Parts: sequence; C-alpha cells; structure tokens
Amino acid sequence: MLTEVSRRLLDWYARAARSLPWRGETDAYAVWVSEIMLQQTRVETVIPYYDRWLKRFPTVAALAEADEQDVLRLWEGLGYYSRARNLHRAARVVMAEYGGELPSERAALERLPGIGRYTAGAIASMAFGLDEAALDGNIRRVLARVENVSLPARSPEGERRLWELAQAHLPPGRAGDYNQALMDLGATICTPAKPACLICPLAEVCKSRELALQELRPVMEEKKAVPHVTVTAAVIWRAGRVLLAMRPADGLLGGMWEFPGGKVEPGEKLPDCLSREIREELDAEISVGEELGVFRHAYTHFKVTLHAFHCELADGSEPRAVEAQEVRWVTVGELKDYPMGKIDRQISKVLANR
Repeated sequence: MLTEVSRRLLDWYARAARSLPWRGETDAYAVWVSEIMLQQTRVETVIPYYDRWLKRFPTVAALAEADEQDVLRLWEGLGYYSRARNLHRAARVVMAEYGGELPSERAALERLPGIGRYTAGAIASMAFGLDEAALDGNIRRVLARVENVSLPARSPEGERRLWELAQAHLPPGRAGDYNQALMDLGATICTPAKPACLICPLAEVCKSRELALQELRPVMEEKKAVPHVTVTAAVIWRAGRVLLAMRPADGLLGGMWEFPGGKVEPGEKLPDCLSREIREELDAEISVGEELGVFRHAYTHFKVTLHAFHCELADGSEPRAVEAQEVRWVTVGELKDYPMGKIDRQISKVLANR
C-alpha cells in the first residue's frame, strides 16, 4: 500500500528521474560498482570513473582476477581508496563463495567487504527488486524534513527513527524506484541549503515546511574543528631515478605509492623532520636539498600542508622497506604508472614538467 509520501514521490520520479548510466541497469555487478563509487562522492564525479571501470573490469570475474595495483590505478583521483580495495576483495569472495553471482539478500550482501546497511539495501532493491529500504545522506535529509525529525540525524536514536521512516513509506514492489526517487529529490530539490520547496512534490505533506523548519532539518551535531598537520616528503634521486614507497595496506591510502616522509613534530625544523622520517621509515640517511614545492590537500578529518624537498642518499646508505610495504626506484616517466594520492600525484606532475 502506498503512503501519500511514496505516491507523490513515485509520480514525480516517473517524470523527473535523472538520466544516469546505471539507471535501469539489470547487471547487479554494475549496480554494486555504482553504489560503492557513490559513497561520499558526487554523481558528476563518479560517471567517468564508472564508465572507465566497466570497460576495464566488465564482470566480477575480471575484477577478481585483476592485480590490486591496476585496481588502485583506475580508481586514482576518486578518493576513499579503501572502497577500491574492498570492492576488489569482495569480488574475490563472490567468485569463491557465490559462483561469481552477487548474492541478493541483504544479510549476505552485508557480509561482503565494503558493503554496509545502506549499500546492501540499495543493491537489493535496485538490482534484485527486493523490498529493502536505504538511507544515505540525501534520503536522510528528505525524511528528516518531511517528518520533522528533531532528533540529531546521526545519533543512534535519530538513525533508528529515520530507518523506521524509510521502511514505513516503502512501496511494496517499488523499492528500487522509491530509493532512487528519494536520492534524486535530495540531490536536486531538497538540497542542504535553500531547498526548492516551491517545486517539491512533497511540499504539501512536508511537516517541517509547514512549521518553517525545513532549513533546520536534519538536526546535525556541531562539527569539530578540522585539525591541520604539516608533513614533509623526500624526492630522493639516484642515477636519474626517484624513490617511491608503497604505503602499508591498512590505513589511509593503503597500497598507494608515495614520496616517503612524514609528520613534523612540534618545534622540529622541516629538514630535520625529513631526515628523521626517512631514517625511521627506510633505515636510510639522506642529505636534504632545495625545496621542490608546497602542496595542500584536505582529507575528510584533517588538512595537510606538505613540503617536498629534493634529496640524495648519504654515501653507502641503501633504503629498505621498514614501515612501507615496498620501495622502488623509477624514472620520472614511469611515475604515471604508479597509483598515488592527490598530493603525491601533484609532486610527480611537477617532476614530469621540469
């Protein structure tokens, strides 16, 4: 049975659904890839990555057989690289335990690496037509406004209430369209700031709009100040090649390549920091030369200012992977073949353009 909210929502979606590459896709693998890419990433950013991905890895089997470095290289620039590693691992689980077919049940989907409650609901409803609700940022905002939820949206109580509402309005047999309609409405009309209430299909049933509270919903906890760290990186030269280190598999940018270095300690000078970090990370001694450049980037929970320096190894010093997974000497022309985070890619581009 349709609620008034779901009836209005589905009528609007039939007229105004966004045209997206994965819309109407019957291949569960393609839906899965799109949902993983869309986690914390805007649609317009995802589309070219999605297209390239399916050309390179058109099936679960193709992804499972791929080398992790190829996977990370194709994902480079999309961020949140654990998504790529989990997608790769999950593909191998699907091949080994499910005969290459993605399971349809929510519980089975949630057991795969990188798939949580929201993603499982989205895949189950869109790829398999199951009556499963989903709750991403857009859906959370729409439901919090329509039902005037005064609980903090990210609190356990608020989260529980919003899941209940997502399920309560779910139209049997139409969950896929319903979930996508909520996502589209949140992305195009019920936006975080200045929602377009005058053209919203749910305006007449929106409780927060009736009370002029729509801009105060969802209730969000006050954001903490974003910490800033200063780090250094060494571009170590030897015989026309530079040294790259592969980051540990677990943690930020796991499996990606970087110019080695690390965080500046309080009161520490930049060259001293770099010498210490290379000693700890690579068991090597260096001489620090001129500064190559200063690079900045904002991650989810902190901001970075990185100072990169040209460096050379001290006589007789030979770097080895102490804290890194691997170290490798490469030419500047080969740098493009190694998956890197944004700052290290900026450094590699500066080197390529010297």
